[in-house]
Amino acid sequence: MREALFVKHNSEKWKRYEELHTDSPDELAERFVEITNDLAFANTFYPKSKTTDYLNGMASRLHQSIYKNKKEEGNRFLRFWKYELPELFYQYRKQLLYAFIFFIISSSIGVLSAKYDDTFVRLILGDGYVNMTNENISKGDPFGVYKRQGPFSMFLMIAANNTYVSLLMFVSGVFFAIGPVFFMLRNGVMIGSFEYYFFSKGLGAESVLVIWIHGTLEISAIIIACAAGLVLGHGLLFPKTYTRMQAFRRSAKDGTKIALGIVPIIIVAALFEGYVTRHTEMPLWLSISILGGSLLFIIWYVIVYPYRLSKRNQHLQHAGQTGI
Repeated sequence: MREALFVKHNSEKWKRYEELHTDSPDELAERFVEITNDLAFANTFYPKSKTTDYLNGMASRLHQSIYKNKKEEGNRFLRFWKYELPELFYQYRKQLLYAFIFFIISSSIGVLSAKYDDTFVRLILGDGYVNMTNENISKGDPFGVYKRQGPFSMFLMIAANNTYVSLLMFVSGVFFAIGPVFFMLRNGVMIGSFEYYFFSKGLGAESVLVIWIHGTLEISAIIIACAAGLVLGHGLLFPKTYTRMQAFRRSAKDGTKIALGIVPIIIVAALFEGYVTRHTEMPLWLSISILGGSLLFIIWYVIVYPYRLSKRNQHLQHAGQTGI
């Protein structure tokens, strides 16, 4: 193969490795294997070329990164939450944005449908739930549903159900990313009609202060799970320079990390729903503090921190290349 053709076939991959910084040991090892294979080929056919020098430098940097990470294997669990998962959030920020947009659109459909069709809420939420809530409202305890079970049993049920729903939404991405969109549509319509129901009863502000104590983390986890499903389908739809199977394996690995990474958020949301939401009489400042703290955490951990981490990594990588 002529050198120009060799460079043309691989330049996008090399550029991606240079621009997309990662501290993941698995990703670094995979890159190192691929670059050393390319270096061996270049050494054989173009031993004195600039391409060979370039690949040799890249292989050296990757080797140093792997050696540095070996010292940190004991902190692998911490590194996942501190670096690897936020880096994935930044890498797949478009999928997160799409999932959020799908949620806004589907919940808006739920609100409008409930507003213009009196039977829609019962169709979505079921007669049993609506009748029970109407009864609770008449008793002066509109959110009594959160007090019907013991806190621990409720926590276990909610945590198991929401983990199942989120993982199902992720796995459904294998159907060329159609599955997550369908599940988000279904969940969004339900949430929109659910909220409209309380607003139509004059309980809108109270519903936000009570339900979104746990709903902020719970719905955020569902949106992220939808994004993980879109990541899974992305490899099948847009393989780029990889074969479709190679791209699918990479997207499946990243999507799985994102899907599993939100399980602690789901568990904390279930703890709130089981142990905190039931206290509908809590002071206003406490309700706002929990809700606001949850929202700020999601914004910081999923958007702000990944952005800052990416910029820091780019700066360090640039400094390493220029010798500064």
